[in-house]
Amino acid sequence: MDIPGLPSMLLSQLGAAAADSKVALVGGAVRDLLLHRVHNDPWRGLPDLDLVVEGHASAFVSRLVEALPAQSLRGIREHGQFGTVELEVVIEGQPLLLDVASARAETYPVPAENPRVTLGGLADDLARRDFSINAIAFDLASGELLDPHRGQVDLQQRCLRLLHSASIRDDPTRLVRGARYAARLGFALEPSSRQQAVKTLKAWPWSWRSGDPPALAPAALGTRLRMELELLVEREPWAEALQVLQQWGGLALLDPALQADFQWPRRLRWAVRLDLPLLMALVAGARQPLALAARLQLPQRQQRLLAQWLELRRQLGERQLDDSLPALPEHWCALLEASGCSP
Repeated sequence: MDIPGLPSMLLSQLGAAAADSKVALVGGAVRDLLLHRVHNDPWRGLPDLDLVVEGHASAFVSRLVEALPAQSLRGIREHGQFGTVELEVVIEGQPLLLDVASARAETYPVPAENPRVTLGGLADDLARRDFSINAIAFDLASGELLDPHRGQVDLQQRCLRLLHSASIRDDPTRLVRGARYAARLGFALEPSSRQQAVKTLKAWPWSWRSGDPPALAPAALGTRLRMELELLVEREPWAEALQVLQQWGGLALLDPALQADFQWPRRLRWAVRLDLPLLMALVAGARQPLALAARLQLPQRQQRLLAQWLELRRQLGERQLDDSLPALPEHWCALLEASGCSP
């Protein structure tokens, strides 16, 4: 398998290290390569390489490190209960990031909380993924393309199909991820998956609801939701992605007021002009921006800016009600400086 920009030497080394175990390349690299080779999409650049190993990833990594050329390994970090290993390597002058993970199975005893994870096989690992187009793997030892969930058919039809009937209930961040793929790849949410999104959001099967203490929100409605949104605004065509997410009803995951808000494009364009964080500008349209910021655990600087903005808006609103808005530029300057807001 020839991947543009990937040194052939590394592929052969990966195959040699995988000789005695089941190791597969999964995720974006396989998806994007099939889109490029089979469906004539432009190559979007070499993504990080995600590898899944049946058994403990550390054993495969040890063999791989021995096979790599001297001085090519620049960094290695192991983390997580199941020994996910991240390697930074430089092959033929090209820096690459390899994520090697043990194959695992997962269940969601509580919707939107972190899953319960156990070691599993490659089939289990592919079955736990978000969309069928991301559940295709390339077996490094045999050279076989593994596609147990018909992801290649969905690539051809350019659709996003959730793998399970409870995918969004278990992990609502999958809807945000789908909006990212829709904007980047030009895909549409497959009808039954869109119906699942509508029904799940309407039923709201999660124990936490808007108005509850922000600290009690489950991970997929809190920190993990923030991380997916950060990827959306930082790496994707954010205007298209957020528009898609709103069309699917997904902004309700943040706040019903945001789902009904159509001023966010204007706020975010001003945020770009003023070099302000886009996610903070999005959150500003919520019914209770500070509560949402706390739930997502936005950085403290952004929470302070939101608090200052709310105070300034309150002061301007009061003045507008009694017709005492400043008439001259110097009066505006005095009002703005007296508000206690940062520049």
